[in-house]
Amino acid sequence: MDLTPYLQNQPKSADEEPLLSVAINGRIALAMKGRFFLRCFCDSFSERGRIGCAVTDEQTCLHYLKQESFELLLCTDLLEKGNGFELARKARELDESLKVVVLSLSDAIPIEYDNAPWLEAVVAEADIIEDRKPLEAAVLAVMGHHSYRSPSLRSDELPYLSCPRLTPREYEVLDRLARGRTDREIAEDLIVSEETARTYTKRLLRTLEVNNRVQAVLKGMRCGMVQI
Repeated sequence: MDLTPYLQNQPKSADEEPLLSVAINGRIALAMKGRFFLRCFCDSFSERGRIGCAVTDEQTCLHYLKQESFELLLCTDLLEKGNGFELARKARELDESLKVVVLSLSDAIPIEYDNAPWLEAVVAEADIIEDRKPLEAAVLAVMGHHSYRSPSLRSDELPYLSCPRLTPREYEVLDRLARGRTDREIAEDLIVSEETARTYTKRLLRTLEVNNRVQAVLKGMRCGMVQI
């Protein structure tokens, strides 16, 4: 999936705590598993014009990276096609100055990549759920020419995860969030107003004790409530 041509026409999600609040001056490339992650990361940047690539597979991302210069690549280890760690390696081969942050949905770094000099920053999904601001720390680290591993990867110990019980409606909303649905699309699916759909989402975040949609879906994935 290539969402890049449609970025300017994609509505932002309802107001909530942003996933990232770090200013980036150059071009940004996103390679994420699924429409949901692409939407949420696109929403994290106030200047969407800096996002020159928003895709879900390795080869399409490399195509964009070959066409123009980028400052930062954010990718997940799992992609619809390809591998985020291999994408990071190939991207750095194309441009040694490119800054790369990998979000590990598997909460681990494969042993063959662990000490690779080109692998600057890796963030475990568990640490995003815990709201330790690891993504911001990772981006700030690579922008300052430093390496970074989020807390769970440094300690080899995942934080305790409590899984609350959701109502049937909350399950419906979580499922649609995981599919990358907007508030308007959720409203249409559930035959309610857009304002009511936003209220449902806010209630879900409170139930899951998280601050944003990425945390909600990641926690839902780890609790076995939803899949991407």
